[in-house]
Amino acid sequence: MDNNSRAKFQSLTGVRFIAVCLVFIYHNRKYWRDGLHPEILRLFNEFHVGVSLFFVLSGFLIAYTYEDKPLQSVSAYTKYFLVRCARILPLYWLILTIYYLDKGYGNFHFSLLTYSLAHGFSDAHNLDGIAQAWSLTVEMLFYLLAPLLFFIKKKNVWWLVFVLTILFALFWGIGIFWQHLNKNLERFFSPLQFLLLNSFPGRSSEFFAGMILATAVKNRSAWLQNIPYKTAIGFIGMFITIYAIGWFEKDMYDHGYTHPIGMLLSKTLLPFSMLLFLAGLIYEDTMINKILGSPLLVLLGNASFAFYLVHISYVNLKLKDWHTFPDRNFILLWIISIVLYKFFESPIYHYCRKRLKKDQA
Repeated sequence: MDNNSRAKFQSLTGVRFIAVCLVFIYHNRKYWRDGLHPEILRLFNEFHVGVSLFFVLSGFLIAYTYEDKPLQSVSAYTKYFLVRCARILPLYWLILTIYYLDKGYGNFHFSLLTYSLAHGFSDAHNLDGIAQAWSLTVEMLFYLLAPLLFFIKKKNVWWLVFVLTILFALFWGIGIFWQHLNKNLERFFSPLQFLLLNSFPGRSSEFFAGMILATAVKNRSAWLQNIPYKTAIGFIGMFITIYAIGWFEKDMYDHGYTHPIGMLLSKTLLPFSMLLFLAGLIYEDTMINKILGSPLLVLLGNASFAFYLVHISYVNLKLKDWHTFPDRNFILLWIISIVLYKFFESPIYHYCRKRLKKDQA
């Protein structure tokens, strides 16, 4: 992505801050159940959609950057995938290793499944280690398949829909076969609800929405440019959809998206609303655009991956062992995240990119 594109999409980095804050509220909603109005809690119970926003944004950024040169060569593909690995794995491995070295938590029970992210394919193990890392398995599989998906999409977008459907059927079939083979006690690729909620094929409509947005932006598609008030319509659409999904909750401990209509909304109307919202940030000059593109929000957006890895599970629990602050450690977790981003995540990533570029030359 060139410098002009980076400047144009600056506010999209700020969106990552919004997305991770939604996930933080979702994971901490249990602390506010007794003091919140039921309608507000209904929304909070569906704020896991912050992960969906990450997936739509990821689909857009990867497609915008790499879609024009899919499967160019084996070496180009290898470099592309290693760069993506360098963006995610070093920080994840660092936190995971510290977790395993802590006798009070991982207690030296190192697992190849978690280091390889293969645990994300198992309903029995997808919360092992750093619990939220299940989404990294989804993300990494998208990175792995993206060049092929872009190639198919260039031929025919409906072929891509067909391939994604076949991929889901393949995952489901593997789970069923495994069940018949040896009962599949670890529940790999099973059950169906796990695949719909926690696998790349099940979440592919979110990445697909991002890919469609990337194509529309690059081709300056009239259908997208002619939609007025994209930021406002997208934002309102997200809010209404999240609230509508919440109507299918049975109680305050349930999730609407686990029920058929709620799940359908989360895989259709929600990604499209997110597509419009992101398009508005790209095309329109609004106050929201300016706020999300401000230096502070861009910094927090850049540190959002670190925040995502520390906001629950090991790091947050370790902080609570020492002391729980009135803000549920929100501020302290952001300070830790910025330090991790500035002094570990970003330097490692740029070092790896530089080495890969040098080796290719």
